[in-house]
Amino acid sequence: MKPEIQRPPAERRHAAELARLREHDHDPRPPGWALSLRAARRFIIGDEQSGIRRKFVGDPSLVDRALVALATNRGLLLLGRPGTAKSLLSELIAAAISEDSTLTVQGGAATTEDQIKYSWNYAMLVAEGPSPRSLVPAPMLRGMREGRIVRFEELTRCPLEVQDCLLSLLSERVLAIPELTGEHGMAFAEQGFNVVATANTDDRGVNEMSTALKRRFTFETVFPIADFATELELVRAESAELLNQSGVGTPPDRDVLEVLVTTFRELREGTTADGRSMERLSAALSTAEAVSVAHAVGVRGWYLRGAPGTPADLVECLAGTAVKDSEHDLARLRRYLEQQVPRKHGACWRALHEARDRLPG
Repeated sequence: MKPEIQRPPAERRHAAELARLREHDHDPRPPGWALSLRAARRFIIGDEQSGIRRKFVGDPSLVDRALVALATNRGLLLLGRPGTAKSLLSELIAAAISEDSTLTVQGGAATTEDQIKYSWNYAMLVAEGPSPRSLVPAPMLRGMREGRIVRFEELTRCPLEVQDCLLSLLSERVLAIPELTGEHGMAFAEQGFNVVATANTDDRGVNEMSTALKRRFTFETVFPIADFATELELVRAESAELLNQSGVGTPPDRDVLEVLVTTFRELREGTTADGRSMERLSAALSTAEAVSVAHAVGVRGWYLRGAPGTPADLVECLAGTAVKDSEHDLARLRRYLEQQVPRKHGACWRALHEARDRLPG
């Protein structure tokens, strides 16, 4: 039996929707795009009449601005706190425009220009010297040659000199390969090539972008979900899908999810639902983290007891998510369970308070 991929890329997960959009897409397309701007928008934010599911829960105008930016010669930089679906949005955009979201550079302190532009097959290099056959294209060179979107995750985690290798790619749309001669020494970008980068606002000041590079990007900020009902429904839908993939036979309990989302929002914002001020955690309690906790709660309940997850499971799973950046966050979480939770009404909140002793430490 062939093993299944845990998380196929967006163009495979939503292949049927993309095919349907292409079939009925009669609007003008920017050069090199697989879909028109309107069809790409419908793919990302959904269209009930066409049977297209909403995939990004956020401001539709943000999606419009992002697509318009990529239809020009400017790159797109998605900013935001961790867990605000920046990477998901960049993946969906690449799938809609290029039908390929896999041309990705993962930024970090150890990222090199070779990993961004190109490297060499050293056995062939020694045997026959620099040649097109011994050249190994990295995502940026492939994207330029094929006219596709390249995703650059966590751009500001890269050293400045590595970031600035993007300057000529974004401004002149050309990549020099000095080791090769003649026509092979320059790679010119085909229509459809562009760059979608992401950066966490929490990393500001780590490796601040140069002014020259900033000018090559359109900056868009992805904000956390403001509406409680919208966030709750997203956590429910995403955790239900993850639980199904994990072999869990029951959907997440909605009351437990309401407690989870409320807890995350209050600890994230430092304000209770009825307006009281409280201590906030330093950890980024994002919607993505809430989905992960809901997934863990469901797995714990199903595989340990054969039942849906409970508030006690929630307490067990909270500490590993909430306590990451500061040792004081565990104490803040304990005070929340002891002081704020008893003021809330409902059996699920009472069970959460009664299970407070399950916190480690």
